[in-house]
Amino acid sequence: MRHDEVPQDAAILEQWHEIAYAVDEDGSYVLVPSAGWEASNLVNVQAWEAIGAQIKRALEQIDSGSASPLLYHMARNQMSVGLLARYVGLSRWRVKRHLKPIPYAGLKPELRARYAAVFQIPAEFLDTLPPQVELPVELPLGSPLDGINKDEYL
Repeated sequence: MRHDEVPQDAAILEQWHEIAYAVDEDGSYVLVPSAGWEASNLVNVQAWEAIGAQIKRALEQIDSGSASPLLYHMARNQMSVGLLARYVGLSRWRVKRHLKPIPYAGLKPELRARYAAVFQIPAEFLDTLPPQVELPVELPLGSPLDGINKDEYL
């Protein structure tokens, strides 16, 4: 694709740009910023919708008393039990145990501080949860993506 043909279909990226390779007038490959293109925008929106659904399920489990607030922070940061265990320096079974409300309530302050450091929040905010799902991006409501036949890309 030529550098002047790089798609500029802005959507979820807003001020951010992805980089695409294109050919300039001399036939050399150059890096060209792109606001996005229809197919990648659709995939990004679907990915954020899936992340939002995962966070919502985590909040529901915490509200029902079947999970600890760690589940919310893991979902919000897109972490698995194994990844969190490696970052905190614990075995996976201990992290799984801390996902249950009663063992979580008995965590020592030092261990709470280690979890908080991984999530980059103060330890006292570990138990603070939003009332609804909050995503770092705004999903478009009346965007050009509404008219796309999603089956075409799946």
